[in-house]
Amino acid sequence: MIVRKLRLLVLPLLLSCACAQTATPHLFFRVTLGSAMQQPASGRLLIFLEPGSGAKQVQANEFRPSATSIAAEEVHGLAPGASVDIDVDGLAFPAPFSSLQPKTYQAEAILDVNHTYAYDGLEPGDLESSVVALPNWTPGTGDEPAFVLDQTAPPRTLRTPPLSPEVLAAAEHSIEPADFVSPALTAFSGRETHIRAWVVLPPDYAQRPRDRYPTVYWTHGFGAKLETIRPSALMIYSRMATGKMPPMIWVMLDESLPTGTHEFADSVNNGPWGTALTTEFIPWLEAKYRMDAHPSGRFLNGHSSGGWATLQLQVNYPKIFGGTWSTSPDPSDFHDFSAIDLYAPHANVYHRPDGTLYPIVRDHDKIIATFEEFAKQEAVLGVYGGQMASFEWVFSPRGPDGRPLQMFDRQTGDVNPDVVAYWHDHYDLAHIVAANWATRGPDLKGRIHLIVGTADTFYLDGAAHKFEAVLDSLHADPHFTYRDNRTHFDLYEEHGDRMAMMDEITAQMYAVARPKSHWKLPAGDTPILH
Repeated sequence: MIVRKLRLLVLPLLLSCACAQTATPHLFFRVTLGSAMQQPASGRLLIFLEPGSGAKQVQANEFRPSATSIAAEEVHGLAPGASVDIDVDGLAFPAPFSSLQPKTYQAEAILDVNHTYAYDGLEPGDLESSVVALPNWTPGTGDEPAFVLDQTAPPRTLRTPPLSPEVLAAAEHSIEPADFVSPALTAFSGRETHIRAWVVLPPDYAQRPRDRYPTVYWTHGFGAKLETIRPSALMIYSRMATGKMPPMIWVMLDESLPTGTHEFADSVNNGPWGTALTTEFIPWLEAKYRMDAHPSGRFLNGHSSGGWATLQLQVNYPKIFGGTWSTSPDPSDFHDFSAIDLYAPHANVYHRPDGTLYPIVRDHDKIIATFEEFAKQEAVLGVYGGQMASFEWVFSPRGPDGRPLQMFDRQTGDVNPDVVAYWHDHYDLAHIVAANWATRGPDLKGRIHLIVGTADTFYLDGAAHKFEAVLDSLHADPHFTYRDNRTHFDLYEEHGDRMAMMDEITAQMYAVARPKSHWKLPAGDTPILH
């Protein structure tokens, strides 16, 4: 049976109180909650559809956004065995499903129960259907596509780095969870709010009870969280245990929130994360562990969103940290927001003045996705938790509805200049450094290290060049490295070792903390950084 439903559009007539109704047909898919489920379910119901057959899963791909059609609706209290018809022409990307060309498709339904899909995809506890085959499907003909949510996404299996049994066993005893209830964040949110991390102790920590250790505060990129960064903690320990990195304590911070990443920045939307970290969490850790409790013993490192977080921590708290080594950070100068000048008159993030589209994802010289595709896909996946929304939760002023004001219109791409002015004053790091150089300069000079690839996947090398120019004009002694033809994802690699650059980063840190130390890079390592 063909099922098509009508949405009525009511059009007011000028100079008259009469109304006319125009019927616009929409296409609907039916989704049923499996009768074996134990309780009603709520969340964001997502339909994914793509050409082809035989896939075990059909889900979003941010690196090929328009390859998968997505539709979404919020559902509330769907009872086991009950069904709901989802309008796949309403909130849909990249276009209403009824506009698709006839061909063979495959589709899947997912109920995002915690509204986290926009941040890190399918999570344990989300509900899934099997993939439904739609051979030779023409939208609007044949039976209505039907899905049954009868599977619960299992816990994720995290990949363990290839370590020897001895190193792995030692690492398990040297990595400890840190969980701190922040008074400042709790007061802001009105509920108990935690700062969480893994603390990685060096291999000789127990054998040298009188020694204190330099400490590195590290944080992850967009899409990660505490449980998913544990393999990175194991990797850090193993490099120290095998002599590739000097002995230091690592605090591997979780910067994830339902709204995205909070970047450890003070924000009117997310709360005072920078204040909480520097005035509460770090003193708590330094009372618990044998850490160097002074700037020359505290360092920062992070990649991507973690790169921006550690960069802003150094800029905003220069008397606390002795240097940042930030890699591929999110834009540090909003004159180049992934190649877009947010301050330009009539700025638009979707298209240039000549109408050509701004790219946002590339593979070297090949454009993979445009800013418009990226943003509009995210708007369907969820109203918060995605990358663009995450920027706004950190950077934007709060709107009258209690949510952050949007920096740009999701339909047109037009930039809101008032919001960008707020971004400029509070989060444009190049501006903040220049405006505060008289007071912060002595503590920042020589302490900003930034590494990025010249083929960065998200065009983040452009902002780095602009930030470096500002620092050069201030005689700030910046240390910027542009790795030729490296992307966002192979920046650290050298000679087949995916994390080789970490050895040189930590050697530079250790030289600051222990200038008389005889620690050297492992034999055969070639210097990469400036």
